[in-house]
Amino acid sequence: MLRLVAARIALGLVSLLLVSLAIFAITSLLPGDAAQEQLGQAATRETVEALRRNLGLDQPGHVRYLRWIGGLLQGDFGRSLVNDMPVAQLIGSRLPNSLMLAAATAAVSVPLALAIGTTAAMWRGTAYDRAVSMLTLSVVSVPEFLVATAAVIVFAVQLRWVSALSAAADITSVGQFFRVFALPVFSLCCVIIAQMVRMTRAALIDQLRAPYVEMAVLKGVGPWRVVLTHALPNAIGPIANAVALSLSYLLGGVIIVETIFNYPGVAKLMVDGVAQRDLPVVQACAMLFCAAYLVLVTTADVVAILANPRLRHG
Repeated sequence: MLRLVAARIALGLVSLLLVSLAIFAITSLLPGDAAQEQLGQAATRETVEALRRNLGLDQPGHVRYLRWIGGLLQGDFGRSLVNDMPVAQLIGSRLPNSLMLAAATAAVSVPLALAIGTTAAMWRGTAYDRAVSMLTLSVVSVPEFLVATAAVIVFAVQLRWVSALSAAADITSVGQFFRVFALPVFSLCCVIIAQMVRMTRAALIDQLRAPYVEMAVLKGVGPWRVVLTHALPNAIGPIANAVALSLSYLLGGVIIVETIFNYPGVAKLMVDGVAQRDLPVVQACAMLFCAAYLVLVTTADVVAILANPRLRHG
């Protein structure tokens, strides 16, 4: 079992190394650079070239990549080309806000999705199950930017219940916390809950069709005990993957949501870095998102290995 877990972790590290190469290559293909953005269109060619040499942008790509990846291995994310500040400091000032948003979204979406998915699997084929399937399929088809825009129009502009902008620094009470995070969490939860419900329902239905569940039903075991005692423990692996994949979708959705609501998080920092061609900031933020995704997927694999003896013994 330890060898399997170590193999999953090693595979995640190799994947992260390949992702770093892809991120560096893609960001290097962005048109323009930080020197041109800082000096503006009126700057002469000589001035731009001198600033590019000062920022190290004139060096070959492989040299810049080795220097960048070497700094990452030492915990050095480099310096911002625009603000002339350590990238780690910029991310550190925004990371708590993004973690707070992600934690609030997970705290709402995971219990609610597991409860809906479990009950839909128990009462499969009923009107409740059909309504859940139709609603989740409809919500999955709607992109999160449309949900966020509609939420702003309805709840912020028309009803004026909450503000259209979310600023984490404005939180001074529990009520203010709900007002700040209501629209971002609602926008992210819609798609995440729908995806998680569908995958949880499918995993449980697969277990409820197994012979051991049929034997338990024939022995007179109640439906809730069948699900919680027999089916749910065997479905932990697929459900963990469902939760991990749904929360990993949060990493992409949070970029759009933070931009729409002007939320001061890491995703908003990365979007601003792209606009300013601040490559160290963009690369560090992208690596952070990819690392979080790999941690979620690797954790789901480890949970599946621990929960399923067949994966441990071939």
